Amino acid sequence: VQILLKLWRNGFSLDDGELRSYSDPTNAQFLESVKRGEIPVELQRLVHGAQVNLDMEDHQEQEYVKPRLRFKAFSGEGQKLGSLTPEIVSTPSSPEEEEKSILNAPVLIDDSKPATKVQIRLADGSRLIQRFNHTHRIKDIRDFIIQSRPAFATADFVLVTTFPNKELTDETLTLQEADILNTVILQQLK
Repeated sequence: VQILLKLWRNGFSLDDGELRSYSDPTNAQFLESVKRGEIPVELQRLVHGAQVNLDMEDHQEQEYVKPRLRFKAFSGEGQKLGSLTPEIVSTPSSPEEEEKSILNAPVLIDDSKPATKVQIRLADGSRLIQRFNHTHRIKDIRDFIIQSRPAFATADFVLVTTFPNKELTDETLTLQEADILNTVILQQLK
């Protein structure tokens, strides 16, 4: 471990740390250890038995000036959490919005089977959130959109997953087979 001890007129600093007064007994003990050629106890605890290289700079003709903080970029490595495809479970912006999406087009849910919530972001900027069983098909999502927003009944649109973007072309697949449980689906006009 490389440590730089800077001696100033009014105290000393380690690396670019705070000024430590010469008159403080702990600091005086630290400097005595250095004068005897020993590693101060404080540094021994800091480096946990590693080798210490203590360099010294003499600035005793100058008053201590707090150094400007230098930007140090993150040099570690990142770790991804979770799966590669995000499972986005979003709450509606208001209770009325959720009620509106459920009241507009009721979807028959079998409570004895597993269910999921799917958020649908429509081409007009609005969104629908609806519960479906895992066995519902992509066609059921399309039908739900048309029933909830009749303006889209005559529109030619596709359903697309979010990252990675994948067009859901086979509308006979179940939500589980299409791997779109607890996710966001985008409606795109052709």
